Amino acid sequence: MRVLAIDIGTGTQDILLFESGRTMENNVKLVMPSPTVIVAERIRRATAAGRPLLLTGVTMGGGPSHWAARDHALAGYPVAVTPEAARTFDDDLTAVAQMGFEIISEEEAARQAQHPDVVHIELQDLDARAIVQALRTFDLDPRVDALAIAAFDHGAAPPGYSDRRFRFEFLERMIRRSPTPATFAYLAEEIPPALTRLQAIKSSVARYVEYSGSAPELPVLLMDTGAAAALGALEDPRVRRQRDCLLCNIGNFHTLAFHLVEGRIVGLFEHHTGEISRARLEELLRKLAAGTLTNDEVFYDSGHGALVLEPERERARVPPAATSELPFLAVTGPRRELLRGSTLPHYEAVPHGDMMLAGCFGLLRALAERIPALGPAIRPALLGEAKAA
Repeated sequence: MRVLAIDIGTGTQDILLFESGRTMENNVKLVMPSPTVIVAERIRRATAAGRPLLLTGVTMGGGPSHWAARDHALAGYPVAVTPEAARTFDDDLTAVAQMGFEIISEEEAARQAQHPDVVHIELQDLDARAIVQALRTFDLDPRVDALAIAAFDHGAAPPGYSDRRFRFEFLERMIRRSPTPATFAYLAEEIPPALTRLQAIKSSVARYVEYSGSAPELPVLLMDTGAAAALGALEDPRVRRQRDCLLCNIGNFHTLAFHLVEGRIVGLFEHHTGEISRARLEELLRKLAAGTLTNDEVFYDSGHGALVLEPERERARVPPAATSELPFLAVTGPRRELLRGSTLPHYEAVPHGDMMLAGCFGLLRALAERIPALGPAIRPALLGEAKAA
């Protein structure tokens, strides 16, 4: 069985082509620029050339691409964007128009795309053609039996409502329903309507099927990046042995920390990596472990929020030693150097010897849990029992 797992971050997209029967270390891996970084670079080239910009496609991750498009408009060059692509920048299309972008119909976009001076860029998180071409370049068969993809989705907040609050309120509802990281993994037909970025990725799967020759009915799983990284960290044997632990993924743009006790989420916080120092992150982790961190403290510090399900000493099931000291702290993410030199004892998790693929390993674990029929083909490799290949 073969699974393509893709963890789409703000800085990189991490890709694992998993094949059952191989040791995990012998599977094909790629760490490439993220789709939003690629789009941003293409926009900057258009700006340098002084050419009009046409953006079509679907909702994708923003950040770098948003800033590049904004700078293009501020430089005085036209930016035309179709409605679905425009939601990359804001769910409220009126707000997108106020950024200096022209919202146009798909029909008008097709007309403009024919103009030789226009730089036409298609927005999409899952660039199926590029991935299939990359695999085939190395004589790899791109056909797979399942797809598992992780991305960060703020969700479509109502007009005038904070997207930070909207996302964290959604996280809280999901955790109260099922307090494990796997609760953020959805089969294609289960994706909540508010998660418009994941819905857009789902719509791009048909292209992967077409270009790769995979079966049309292949299973598809979508997941939040932070939860995927947390599940992936648990694939490190040292982390998996811990009864009480903090899992902190320090991404290029977002930092998410879970407090797990016997596999249950008892607390978490999410912040913007660029807004926190080492000292501030240490403070947040200590308060998360103690059960004293509040949602308002993180939100009004420019973060998304915090949730503590078992405050302070209500954790009667945890031995006193576990509550009087910081739990085992495992760190992942491309910005994990933020905690190097910290006063907090911590361990840089390396699941299957590759920290950058932690999210992909988490996706595999979630796929095995959500589709039990796939478990026998996936779990031996996760447990290190696959034959050498």
